[in-house]
Amino acid sequence: MVSAQIKSSNVDAQSVADSADVLRPTVTGSSPPSTEEERTIIPIKKSGKYNTSSDSSDTESGDPDESVTIYTVKNPTSWCETLLHLLRGNVGSGVFAMGDAFHNAGLIVGPILTLLLAVACVHSQHILLKCARVVARKSPSKKTPDFADTVRECFETGPPSIKKRAETAKMLVNLFLCVTQLGFCCVYFVFIANNMKQVMDEYITALDVRVYMALALPPILFSSWIRSLKYLAPVSGVANLLMAVGLAVTLYFSSQDLPAVTERKAFAGWSTLPLFFGTAIYAFEGIGLVLPLQNEMKKPKKFATPAGVLNIGMTMVTILFTAIGFLGYLKYGENVAGSVTLNLPQDNVLAQGVKLVVSVAMILTYALQFYVPIEILWPSVRLMVFPQDADKPEKAAKPRALAETFFRTALVLLTFTLAEIVPQLGLAISFVGALSSSALALMFPPLCELILAFSNKEKKVSAGLVVKDLAIILLGVLGTITGTYFSLRDIYFALTDQGQIAGGH
Repeated sequence: MVSAQIKSSNVDAQSVADSADVLRPTVTGSSPPSTEEERTIIPIKKSGKYNTSSDSSDTESGDPDESVTIYTVKNPTSWCETLLHLLRGNVGSGVFAMGDAFHNAGLIVGPILTLLLAVACVHSQHILLKCARVVARKSPSKKTPDFADTVRECFETGPPSIKKRAETAKMLVNLFLCVTQLGFCCVYFVFIANNMKQVMDEYITALDVRVYMALALPPILFSSWIRSLKYLAPVSGVANLLMAVGLAVTLYFSSQDLPAVTERKAFAGWSTLPLFFGTAIYAFEGIGLVLPLQNEMKKPKKFATPAGVLNIGMTMVTILFTAIGFLGYLKYGENVAGSVTLNLPQDNVLAQGVKLVVSVAMILTYALQFYVPIEILWPSVRLMVFPQDADKPEKAAKPRALAETFFRTALVLLTFTLAEIVPQLGLAISFVGALSSSALALMFPPLCELILAFSNKEKKVSAGLVVKDLAIILLGVLGTITGTYFSLRDIYFALTDQGQIAGGH
């Protein structure tokens, strides 16, 4: 595949679609774009047919004779910047719940199941990227679609009974994505406020948790106005640094004066195993960021390679989750809290400082979690408010930056208001998030791969592919059921004042 950044100001988009087989990924499959990023398209015509196979041999380069279309983004992200975004999108407050997850699985079984779940989730993300490439080559526009459009296009290739449900599938994916990501944003308010309150109550004065939510609102609101991932990179970098400090201090305290491994359960038992799945799947879910992150890269082919951003980043995430879970349960045993930071010494300034550091990291992370629902919702809202933009080319349409800023502000205030009304919103969000996250991470991608495989009449579907995808789907169903049970149980405990969990991603 030709890789270059070429600029031209007079290119007919339709001729590009007619003469090319591959288009560098767009941020979403929607039009008009949600940002003012300049997209310059140059067609490079070669002979040959494009590959529509859904087999794993379908790579981004595809057939060497395929047509190629190249476009540039005004502010593309580098390999390192994309890695920072991936880490921030996956390492949130849920990492501190892994100690409780291992408590429900066991000291030996926990790491094994964490690794298996990580492999399943990352493989599903690769499946999604592959399916997006396949449907892009079949599409007249040759544009790489977003998550929801990928699912819809995959359903469109199926038999009539599947094809007629294509739009419904797309709406479900968008619904799950918005609920999950905005749910994380709501939980961030609750998580930040609870951590700040615990510190301030100890050293200054006791205030209502809602006061700390209000204090967190201005910086969160300002960061949400950043519309390009390129300019979120410094914010993401600072958040990574703060989270690294917080995690390092947490690991330090969790590794002091450890008891013998034999004092902890190797396997906690079948009755609590579902709770492990509910927590771990919720913590691992980051599939909604995969396509947007790849689409904004300067060299998107390096996102999903064996040593690419996705594999390197998720390996780091898995090691971190396993370390926090293992040490958290080994150190605190049956007393490990829903967030391991709550187990840190109350009379230690450094331990208390961790709560503030992690809270600031969550404030800076909000904008990245906020990126996905904006990408989904704003194009439709824009056409509702400015219907005249529907008949204009992208470059001729007004930027509508002020209107988008108002919309972003309204969504932030919505998440803030929900958190203020229900300070325990994290429990309700974990219920919706676990339900949505399991479907997004483990059900839709393998289902799409199966539909594409069976729609390809030129190649026989392997039994291994079917067994593998059905196994992942079954795991997703299990995750949905167990995650729902996990959340409902905690909601019951909260309502009856028998327990309290610090929820969040």
